[in-house]
Amino acid sequence: MTSLRDRLVDGAYALGWSAVKTLPEPVAVRLGRTVADLAWRRRGKGVLRLESNYARVVPDAGPERLRELSRAGMRSYLRYWMESFRLPAWSRERVRTGFDPRDAHYLRDGIASDRGVILALPHMGNWDLAGAWVTTELETPFTTVAERLKPESLYDRFVAYREGLGMEVLPHSGGTAFGTLARRLRDGGLVCLVAERDLSASGVEVKFFGEATRMPAGPALLAQQTGALLLPVTLWYDDSPVMRGRVHPPVEVPETGTRAEKTSVMTQALADAFATGISDHPEDWHMLQRLWLADLEPRPEPSDGERP
Repeated sequence: MTSLRDRLVDGAYALGWSAVKTLPEPVAVRLGRTVADLAWRRRGKGVLRLESNYARVVPDAGPERLRELSRAGMRSYLRYWMESFRLPAWSRERVRTGFDPRDAHYLRDGIASDRGVILALPHMGNWDLAGAWVTTELETPFTTVAERLKPESLYDRFVAYREGLGMEVLPHSGGTAFGTLARRLRDGGLVCLVAERDLSASGVEVKFFGEATRMPAGPALLAQQTGALLLPVTLWYDDSPVMRGRVHPPVEVPETGTRAEKTSVMTQALADAFATGISDHPEDWHMLQRLWLADLEPRPEPSDGERP
């Protein structure tokens, strides 16, 4: 039976999609900033975790600087939500002009090669907008994976939303996603994966801002098994209505080593690319959960402030 809390959560998202997308853009921007500032002032566990994570990214930041960063981070996070609620109502031209990635030639050339392309991103900016830009500007559909959310109706809502933007969405659980992704890549397709937080508890250990964490092995394994191009991508906002981004140079498959050794090297290369983008724009990294091994509990715990 669906709990009252689940119905309230699903209802809140439904209200956001139905109401926020009808607002004039300046009103939606102000609303997002107001909600962000209210959440920031409450100093809940998501905000405190965000500050703790920023302390790794900007190690010389004092308490005042971390508070400034967390406020900017919450505003960036709510900008993501406001844009996502409104994205289905955007015109094709608005989508095309809403994202401006640097070095997109890596992606364009990869798509043209028909070898398959894997885009790997951290939780930065608005990857739904980046994905809509790919399906609209590049006219290329792609496949992605989404964590199953509670309640199930909310997961279904997110799947329908992303499929409406031109994405094929596979559930993270169930064990069949990897095989489907590999088939799409062997057919010359495009796969997009959010890839700096391991949800399986069996990821690859890497150094990230000088400390150990685990990141998913999937992007590196898919590149090895299919020959697809592996491209890290980072996203950020500036003071304009346009989101910025960078497609980083390809992560190559090492010529020697076991599969595990190659996967370790490639996943570390992804971590390094992510760290470069996050260092430049820390406030646009929306990591409101525990990430580093030193912070993780011995047993899994429910996500706090999880972003689908």
